Amino acid sequence: MTARPANAHQARLLRLLRDHGPNSRAQLGDRIDLSRSKLAVEVDRLLETGMVVADGLAASRGGRRSHNVRLAPSLRFLGIDIGATSVDVAVTNAELEALGHLTQPMDVREGPVAVFEQALALAGKLKASGAAEGFDGAGIGVPGPVRFPEGVPVAPPVMPGWDGFPVREALSQELGCPVMVDNDVNLMAVGEQHAGVARTVRDFLFVKIGTGIGCGIVVNGEVYRGTTGSAGDIGHIQVEPDGRPCACGNHGCLEAYFGGASLARDAEAAAREGTSPELAARLAAGGALGAPDVAAAAASGDPVALDLIRSGGTRTGQVIAGLVSFFNPGLVVIGGGVTGLGHTLLAAIRTQVYRQSLPLATNNLPIELGELDQVAGVTGAARLISDHLFSPARRDRLT
Repeated sequence: MTARPANAHQARLLRLLRDHGPNSRAQLGDRIDLSRSKLAVEVDRLLETGMVVADGLAASRGGRRSHNVRLAPSLRFLGIDIGATSVDVAVTNAELEALGHLTQPMDVREGPVAVFEQALALAGKLKASGAAEGFDGAGIGVPGPVRFPEGVPVAPPVMPGWDGFPVREALSQELGCPVMVDNDVNLMAVGEQHAGVARTVRDFLFVKIGTGIGCGIVVNGEVYRGTTGSAGDIGHIQVEPDGRPCACGNHGCLEAYFGGASLARDAEAAAREGTSPELAARLAAGGALGAPDVAAAAASGDPVALDLIRSGGTRTGQVIAGLVSFFNPGLVVIGGGVTGLGHTLLAAIRTQVYRQSLPLATNNLPIELGELDQVAGVTGAARLISDHLFSPARRDRLT
């Protein structure tokens, strides 16, 4: 994709076609504040660039039938979602429909070179499958703070060796296309906003409970990243004064008590202490425990597993309650790998938030599980790069 929209009107038209699919000129006119003649000029210019194509005649609205237009069907975006313990890679078309999706276990502590070798190998497999001949742009999510304008991770606590690594520049050279980089939780929030439970909400929080815990903050439809890219790092809010040591160097952080790593540690401790025969049996069979084992034990009625989930949900709810009182969102979405713990976790979070926050903030506040599961991050990554490419061209390194 070499062309870019020449002005804000063309950018708006491209995003409308991305979000709503093929539209007639008349339908586009209903959605955008342009005169019929100006709309015709801008659509014709987009057709000339090849970013949009004609797509047959639209249904009659009582006069001469209008022509449908759609985004070029050849456009392909790559979404890469790097987590602490896995990497997801997907190819989408211009409407952000997934055409191929692969995932594999991966330890982010292996460093950026090893991780991106795996991610690029998965992208190569998707190309070989026929999902794409090449990529017009790529979005990348990483599990730590990102200096967004440069696409560079900044002091990520769970990513040794990544601080200052030029992710955007390095991947752009490897892929031969523009690249945008953001925190993985922000991209999961964007994914749910585009195609999930947050489609109709302008102000919401997306709380990811995975190996660690983070929060995507969406204000008036836009991600809020903070001055240095660390907005939403709620896993390091203190929940127990002088409590357990945390990987960040402080004590009593939420992540020291809940999240995938903490849950696995506490479950294994209970198994070895003999307080949970169910978890002990699973540890003996598998050699290690994780959130799926705790979920399965809880489903069988194991009281220790249920207590671990409820305790973690209560502490998470304690932090979310403070966010709700401060931000007054229209929705809270709970996502990430640990949400396999299901409605026991959700009920504990809801109970604490509704109990602790003021009624004015919670009377009409839904707290829901995300709808997109593993594809939230890659969908958000594809949306991120399409937002960039469907913006008026700027004189920067990505144009």
